[in-house]
Amino acid sequence: MKKVTIYLLILVALFLGNSLMANASVNPEPNKVLVLTAAEKAHAEALIFRLNEIKRMDKSNLTRSEKKNLRKEVRAINKDLVRSGGGIYLSIGVIIIVILLLVILV
Repeated sequence: MKKVTIYLLILVALFLGNSLMANASVNPEPNKVLVLTAAEKAHAEALIFRLNEIKRMDKSNLTRSEKKNLRKEVRAINKDLVRSGGGIYLSIGVIIIVILLLVILV
């Protein structure tokens, strides 16, 4: 019985590590079709334009606080863009862990 639980823990750890690597991908759902209204599309394009402006900006002559403000702005824009995508993403590892827990506890 001990061997089985040890193997299960190793298996869960492997799947968890795999799911963490899978979450690092750029596009978690490549086949998902996202329908946006014209206003949402214009807002997203404006945010992307601002991100490109910041990327092209010469940051060598900025002060430390200005750079910090730019980083905060970039993070806020990225969060806003991700939020506009909507949806809840569950990795395969999380789903397997939930199923294993259900099987063990029930």
